[in-house]
Amino acid sequence: GIRLHFPALVRGLTAQSAAKAQLGLGHSYSRAKVKFNVHRVDNMIIQSISLLDQLDKDINTFSMRVREWYGYHFPELIKIVPENSMYCQVAKFVGNRRELSEESLEGLEEIVMDSAKAQAILEASRSSMGMDISPLDLINIESFSRRVISLSEYRRGLQEYLRSKMSQVAPSLSALIGEVVGARLISHAGSLTNLAKYPASTVQILGAEKALFRALKTRGNTPKYGLIFHSTFIGRAAAKNKGRISRYLANKCTIASRIDCFSEVPTSVFGDKLREQVEERLAFYETGEPPRKNLEVMKEAVVEASEVVAEVKRRQEKKEKKKKKREKRRLEALAAAAEEAEENSVMENDVGAKKKKKKKKQQVEEAEPEAEPEENGLEEEEEEEEQPQPKKKRKLAVEPEQEEEEEKKKKKKKKKKAVAQDLEED
Repeated sequence: GIRLHFPALVRGLTAQSAAKAQLGLGHSYSRAKVKFNVHRVDNMIIQSISLLDQLDKDINTFSMRVREWYGYHFPELIKIVPENSMYCQVAKFVGNRRELSEESLEGLEEIVMDSAKAQAILEASRSSMGMDISPLDLINIESFSRRVISLSEYRRGLQEYLRSKMSQVAPSLSALIGEVVGARLISHAGSLTNLAKYPASTVQILGAEKALFRALKTRGNTPKYGLIFHSTFIGRAAAKNKGRISRYLANKCTIASRIDCFSEVPTSVFGDKLREQVEERLAFYETGEPPRKNLEVMKEAVVEASEVVAEVKRRQEKKEKKKKKREKRRLEALAAAAEEAEENSVMENDVGAKKKKKKKKQQVEEAEPEAEPEENGLEEEEEEEEQPQPKKKRKLAVEPEQEEEEEKKKKKKKKKKAVAQDLEED
């Protein structure tokens, strides 16, 4: 009723402004209802898994370049050290193979983590078929090897970052299928929300779209799995059971992604329980042992998850309390510092005023003549009083009352003189 009669009740309100107000209210209500958590941003996972794949390609390409480049000088090293990053480290450490001796055996053992391999490298360097190499070429090879080693170290750090991010954003999915495969699923779907909206049949063939459309076009067999093929479960299953276990695993992945997406406090409890179910299903295919029912497993998971969520909330409350206490202490410290600064400024002003007063007193005392004569100067002052003063000084010393009496006397004398002169003229 209010919305219907609002333009009549409020002057100057048009239907357009009312629609804008309703839209703004809807936006503010939605923002209040949907809490945006910075730690659960799946965009970081998408970017990091894409960068990880790109780094894998680049490191493989660069390692092959180092092998070809250094292989002309020491071709036997490729068979002894087949791993890419380790090969680059050994190539950087050895340099010129003619300079390799027994003293550098300990350094080689630290790199290859095997004394037999280090001894084999040393023996191969003595009887190698490679050509000689100039110092300038060696410098370039060592510099390039250093770059490849730094790239592989950065890849390890990025993988750790991806694991920590997946444990925050999608703990159940990462516990079920692994961090890397879960991140690839999220990246291929576009976001965790999109993945949660997909049915299990779509998740099963996610990443095998080309094969699916080719099979539909040629009316052949559709693919059994896509990205989830990289999980350990499908590799462990027998050939005849790969399709069945992939369908079951896709179903559990869908459940895990929905739990991660729509739960307020995501935990890995459901992921662990779903992983146990997949393990039991694998055992059922191999041995025929019947697995537990889904209802029983989910009841156990709900109980454990509620306990874990309560513990997490308790820890968050403690952290918030500590944070508030620290903030309060900081504010108190700032207030105390401000008060001290004010007191110091007041004290400085008082001290400055006292100093000014003292300076003024000293100036006044210096300007005024000394009122009381010193003991040593008493005789000199008495002698000065006995000496006759000049006229000017006497006049200055005479008091004003005496001056007025003298002026009156002078005036009387002038009058008498004038009267006498008048008498003489008569």
